[in-house]
Amino acid sequence: MVKANVLSKIRGFSGVNRPIYVLAGLAFLISVATLAKFNYITPLRFSGRFCNNHGSFDGDNYILGSQMRKTIESAIFKIHQEMDDLKVLEANSSAPPSDSSASGSMFRHVAFLADVLSLIQSVHMELPSFEEVDHPLKQRNGDPGEHFMREEIKKYIKIKPNRLGKQNFMGANGTFTSIGHACFAMKKDVEEYMDYDVGEICNDDWRLAQKLMVHGCDPLPRRRCFSRAPQLYYKPFPINESLWKLPDNRNVRWGQYKCKNFTCLASNTTARKGFFKCTDCFNLTHHELPRWVNRGELDPETNQTADFSIQEVLEIKPGEIRIGLDFSVGTGTFAARMRESNVTIVTATINLGAPFNEMISLRGLVPLYLTVNQRLPFFDSTLDVIHTTRFLDGWIDLILLDFVLFDWDRVLRPGGLLWIDSFFCLKEDLGDYMEAFKALRYRRHKWVVVPKRDKDDKEVFFSAVLEKPPRPFR
Repeated sequence: MVKANVLSKIRGFSGVNRPIYVLAGLAFLISVATLAKFNYITPLRFSGRFCNNHGSFDGDNYILGSQMRKTIESAIFKIHQEMDDLKVLEANSSAPPSDSSASGSMFRHVAFLADVLSLIQSVHMELPSFEEVDHPLKQRNGDPGEHFMREEIKKYIKIKPNRLGKQNFMGANGTFTSIGHACFAMKKDVEEYMDYDVGEICNDDWRLAQKLMVHGCDPLPRRRCFSRAPQLYYKPFPINESLWKLPDNRNVRWGQYKCKNFTCLASNTTARKGFFKCTDCFNLTHHELPRWVNRGELDPETNQTADFSIQEVLEIKPGEIRIGLDFSVGTGTFAARMRESNVTIVTATINLGAPFNEMISLRGLVPLYLTVNQRLPFFDSTLDVIHTTRFLDGWIDLILLDFVLFDWDRVLRPGGLLWIDSFFCLKEDLGDYMEAFKALRYRRHKWVVVPKRDKDDKEVFFSAVLEKPPRPFR
């Protein structure tokens, strides 16, 4: 019902010049008819047709629900507008206050409008929120799921509406699953990757998955099958042993590798072994154990070295380096050494012809299975240090390097350290690459260039420790 002061103002109005009953009745009938068409009952809930048997998104009901909400909102707006117009007409009316018939008629009109408005508003409040989301998956004519034939990938891509029909705690009406844009160009491989029996054991196809990731199909779609595990998995070694001891061979699936055990990987006689950037990474005792403990050999001509020890880098920021990322090709030795200094490092790498990720985890460290294509899964300004070696080298495109460096800058906190460890490239390209690092405008703590002696004096090593500035910009 309307408030008493509103009624007292409009009781003296001598007539009504607008079809109030028709408008209010029409708004009410439209609302009821639309509700009935959408299969709502009391209490209002989504009908079973909103989700099909597979939990996929029903676009017709989404559009219908959105139109229903807009219709009711329009009716509410028009009724409010009509009541406001009545107030204006009443204020400008010259009818005598004693005209009781006009006053009573006006009172009934406003009371009817108020009753209808109250009913429609109560229904409107109970409706689920159908906010417009500018998302390509809502465009029925361009549904990405229709690009694929395999049912599992279709189900994965479709929007998954929230069961209660309301926004979730993240502010979305549904879940919008994603895959890498290159997945559409690698349709055959994606279809093969998603060819499995739901609830059964997945194929041993990690190499196919890695091929997709490296070629831009990253992130991959999730799957509803159980990943394969080694047939005879044995518990890992205790943490006081695992850092510097070759793991048990039973804890790795060796079918996709040339070497079939860790002894083969650690052997110097296995030339290149398919992971040429890290041929000695699995040799923990001779090659890996001394790394980052002492500075490397000095170049006889420059009397410098491209190797910095962990201790000298940590002394730049005493007590401030606690967590970080090692984006390299390796088996986690940098993280192991940093752990001995009470620093937690996550190691990002892929399996380049050998079980790098398995090795890192079996050493008791944290592997991050990540390609250079992907945005880092860390929030802004959260890491104390980022270290890289044997990864950012002279093969990398300068534009790609820019994107990588600016993403690293994003996740480094102000005052955090970027440790470029033995970046090597052709002498003629050094100026271009160094400009990319200079563009960050970091403070230089260490910055050295040393000749790389094993390539006919055509390549150089570049190492640096740089500090991210505060950048107190608005």
